[in-house]
Amino acid sequence: MRGVVAERTGPAPAAPGRPEEWPLARPFRIGELEIPNRVVQAPLAGIANWPFRLQSQRHGAGMAVSEMVASMGVRHGNRRTLDMMAIDPRETVTGIQLFGADPAAMAHAAVVAQEAGARMVDINMGCPVHKVRKTGAGSSLLGDLPRAEAIVTAMARAVDIPVTVKMRRGLTPAEARPVEAARRFEAAGAAAIAFHPRAAEEEYRGVADHAITADVVAAVAIPVMASGDITTPGAAREVLERTGCAAVMIGRAALGDPWVFGAMATGRPSLRPGLPGVVEEIAAFAADARAVLGDRRAVHFMRKFYPWYLAGEDVPQREVAALLVIEDLDEALGRLRHLAGCAPLASARGLN
Repeated sequence: MRGVVAERTGPAPAAPGRPEEWPLARPFRIGELEIPNRVVQAPLAGIANWPFRLQSQRHGAGMAVSEMVASMGVRHGNRRTLDMMAIDPRETVTGIQLFGADPAAMAHAAVVAQEAGARMVDINMGCPVHKVRKTGAGSSLLGDLPRAEAIVTAMARAVDIPVTVKMRRGLTPAEARPVEAARRFEAAGAAAIAFHPRAAEEEYRGVADHAITADVVAAVAIPVMASGDITTPGAAREVLERTGCAAVMIGRAALGDPWVFGAMATGRPSLRPGLPGVVEEIAAFAADARAVLGDRRAVHFMRKFYPWYLAGEDVPQREVAALLVIEDLDEALGRLRHLAGCAPLASARGLN
């Protein structure tokens, strides 16, 4: 993430080409589902709740995918897990991502996601985190392709909406068989694949090699969404044209910069505003976070975002650090408005 944020400290890159020729502006289909453009918000663990997805869609993402939801939590009726599947009525095209290693539990969770209003359901086969992998879920499924296939088959049979797979190259570069895996998932009923060309053991180190993405695209007939190191409109177009993928999936590049979705989707320069506009965007996002999480959890949730939003802005680091310890959301927003010159600090508390 540090490298992605560093790119924001210089002038915002303009998107090449004329907007009317912009290839990412065209719609594409996943099964019977039409997505209005070729920019998809990635499923981000602990982040992509409905306030984040709604913001992504408002700024131009053609589709948004939820944070990963535990299928076993759904099966057992865990309230917090079920709450993670909530879809706001203002959302447009939204998918729910599930993780787990049991085909029956994943199929049950897919049905619940469909009933919650999901337009598609995604299977997490990319998470490299140990606590997920040790259960046999996430990227561990790439080391057990028969089980992974069984999960795809069970879910595809259980629901009427498209079932997709978000996968990495493999567990390690040496063991990776991405073309074989993608073909097997397609045969099992997957309607699309989101592909990240790093192996699980690499996490986010090094550079995403989209030559591997091109191999996967060539191997299957279903749409492939490319993920990894796509941070600017120019990079999005280059990956789309070089790999032949159907769409790009954007995650880390949008943290603190939802305006990147519009730039990528239209080919026009970013509409990111000055600091006062950024602060108002934070305030609107925080209001939605408060609605879904409550005051206490929203305070901690929003702390993740302040450094991302303020990267590249003329805000002293001591002020950013101060925001990370404030225990009241209104106080934090008031301090932000004071920094942006929108309100005096003494009268900031209580502003929304």
